[in-house]
Amino acid sequence: MKSIFKNIKIALVGLLIFTNAFSQSEGIPSQEIQTDYGYKIKIGDSVPDFTMMLINGKKISSKDWKGKVVMLQFTASWCGVCRKEIPFIERDIWLKYKRNPDFLLFGVDRDEPLETVKKYQKEMEISYPLAIDPNADVFGVFADKKAGVTRNVIIDKNGKIAFVTRLFKEAEFKEMVRVIGVLLK
Repeated sequence: MKSIFKNIKIALVGLLIFTNAFSQSEGIPSQEIQTDYGYKIKIGDSVPDFTMMLINGKKISSKDWKGKVVMLQFTASWCGVCRKEIPFIERDIWLKYKRNPDFLLFGVDRDEPLETVKKYQKEMEISYPLAIDPNADVFGVFADKKAGVTRNVIIDKNGKIAFVTRLFKEAEFKEMVRVIGVLLK
């Protein structure tokens, strides 16, 4: 009888190790979004359908992102924290993955006129695509419109929310960079 329980115990431990290894092979821990972040979405939610216009006049739709890892960077020219984060996005994410056909990055400028956004892009030397977001409608898809900018949303190849950030916190930013790398493997 003892040997049966021992064998069951060994089998259960093996199953636990296998399950844990399998979930870790994904490499993305389950993220709990802090309530004070102001998000309306949750990790694992499907990205809602929406369109936005890039500053070059091209319209893009979230419907076209299946099979791509997408980063949405919500920003504004008046946001000091955004200005601090942008060089890191450029260096650690955009320059690293811009040639990867499975990666898209869009800055989404909250509720500013086109000329202001173009000036911001030039001033900050932003080389990734920027979209305008009149009335913060795209922002409102993801977060309470009363919440602040300086936030990023990472979407996996299946169109699901995979990771989010709020403000510019070094550890959270590094984890986002790591998550993007894992999702692109």
